[in-house]
Amino acid sequence: MISNDTMDETKLLYLDDAYQKEFDARIIDVIDVPDNTEQVYIVFNQTVFYPRGGGQPSDTGIITHDNECYNVLEVIKSEGRILHKVDKRGLVVGQHVHGIIDWEKRYTLMCMHTSSHLIDAVLYRDGKILVTGNALGVDKSRIDFNMPEFNMDKVQEYIHEANRIITKDLEVVNYYLPREEAFKIPGIVKLAGALPPDISVLRITEIVGLDIQADGGTHVKSLSEIGKINILGIENKGKERKRICYNLIK
Repeated sequence: MISNDTMDETKLLYLDDAYQKEFDARIIDVIDVPDNTEQVYIVFNQTVFYPRGGGQPSDTGIITHDNECYNVLEVIKSEGRILHKVDKRGLVVGQHVHGIIDWEKRYTLMCMHTSSHLIDAVLYRDGKILVTGNALGVDKSRIDFNMPEFNMDKVQEYIHEANRIITKDLEVVNYYLPREEAFKIPGIVKLAGALPPDISVLRITEIVGLDIQADGGTHVKSLSEIGKINILGIENKGKERKRICYNLIK
């Protein structure tokens, strides 16, 4: 639920265009990776690399400078900064570089993330069920939710309904709203628990005509890009924790 287009000094290009695959940037800091003499963290003035967060893994890819290639192994948020872990030393502050994300991974995670919003929306709309956690992956994802009276057939019905909605090919859009205005929208936060109080402007992801959620991740532009949600398992993990595991079939 990023509040604006920057994280400290780094402009987050993916917030406004999740389909951007490459970018040019200037290095503004280089930080040692603890207990590793080869790898370093790089901070850029702007980036298309998504940092790990909200259940979505970080992007990976490459950074190039003067015909030298550096692998981006992981991207994290730390104390308001976006840190890109690269596999070797050599980059220094002030250099201008070119970055390319692993697009196949990114796009798969975009589809997974939007599908999770779709499932969240159906659970909330049809069962007043809130999500309690999620973990998105390239091969499979999971959603945990608080269904007091566990009913496996009902869960399967919810997923069937989500797949029916996919065929309607609803548009997915992102925009920003002041916190006070956003919280007037019923169900704006479907993840159990409140947002941090220091976020004054919320980035909104809307599946038009179906769902509006505060979110800072990457998404596809329309539901048809998802494919079909395929249930891999439905589990009862406890009183307040049920789980759906699924993948996507194109």
